[in-house]
Amino acid sequence: MLHQVHGHSSGSGAQGGESLREDLREFLSGEAPLHQLDDLTKVNPVTPETVLRCLQARYAADTFYTNAGCTLVALNPFKAVPQLYSPALMREYHAAPQPRKLKPHIFTVGEQTYRNVKSLIEPVNQSIIVSGESGAGKTWTSRCLMKFYAVVAASPTSWESHRIAERIEQRILNSNPVMEAFGNACTLRNNNSSRFGKFIQLQLNRAQQMTGAAVQTYLLEKTRVACQASSERNFHIFYQICKGAGTDERLQWHLPEGAAFSWLPNPDRTLEEDCFEVTREAMLHLGIDTPTQNNIFQVLAGLLHLGNIRFADSEDEAQPCQLMGDAKCSIRTSASLLQLPEDPLLETLRIRTIRAGRQQVFRKPCSRAECDIRRDCVAKLVYARPAGCVRI
Repeated sequence: MLHQVHGHSSGSGAQGGESLREDLREFLSGEAPLHQLDDLTKVNPVTPETVLRCLQARYAADTFYTNAGCTLVALNPFKAVPQLYSPALMREYHAAPQPRKLKPHIFTVGEQTYRNVKSLIEPVNQSIIVSGESGAGKTWTSRCLMKFYAVVAASPTSWESHRIAERIEQRILNSNPVMEAFGNACTLRNNNSSRFGKFIQLQLNRAQQMTGAAVQTYLLEKTRVACQASSERNFHIFYQICKGAGTDERLQWHLPEGAAFSWLPNPDRTLEEDCFEVTREAMLHLGIDTPTQNNIFQVLAGLLHLGNIRFADSEDEAQPCQLMGDAKCSIRTSASLLQLPEDPLLETLRIRTIRAGRQQVFRKPCSRAECDIRRDCVAKLVYARPAGCVRI
């Protein structure tokens, strides 16, 4: 006998579940046309399985963009698909009376936001959020949008307008190698994983032509400087200076061939992103001259030596921790490269200063664990400055 609850039988849940399974079987049995569903809101029933099967079918058909209402789902093809991002295709989406009637594409999103900005009725600033898992293709998608706007946000009759748009695009693209060197790292899932957020602002004039841009970074994973997960690496820039520095630079930065650094795991692994010259050239294009670059790289080398400092607890709790092994040499080298007095730097790492009121100052020796934390904090604080040097 079925138990009645508020006029409904407890068997209704079982019946509903059976109905859902029947709908699911019916939907999946027609798998052949799944790749033709260009909007996930057309999937019926909408379940994780049906959505994933639909995306899988479209991926197999080399269809990498799918609408989900007002959201665009992009799949990483993991191969070059040049015809998917050609200038001709950009112009096709830009000229279409109704871009959303074309196949789903990142250019659809780009064109719709551009039209909203240039609307004569109510122009409104637009924002596009590009989100996803590591390796999903967020950086690539951002580049595609930049190229699209460089093409469409220029006057078709003004050579000067095209030149300005191309220059802005090139300047932003030139910033990518620098931001990736300082903000990207090799992780278990992605050899070039962004460890920061990026906000790109494009500026248009009254004629909706691109006149400027600004790039801001945020949420940099500074902890990676001093702590890397197993089988992962530090930021690319550290490997670049160790592998790409010239003979004189190695002497200046105290980076001899084969030197071991605690904060430089997996140094023998070679990646495409380890190209030092590409980073240096991009920095020049951004107006960071060679002397300034050398100062930045010297600071980074100082951080590597800072990471080699190891502490041991003192037998007397009233005394500061002792330096282990070659730590004395490391603190001396690090202080020199960071252009800091050696003794105050060492005191900062080992002594905690406590102020009580305006006059009294207490000095308390730190434990070994506290010394390690203070060393790591100094590294994170210092690294955040050169990592934020990129300005458009």
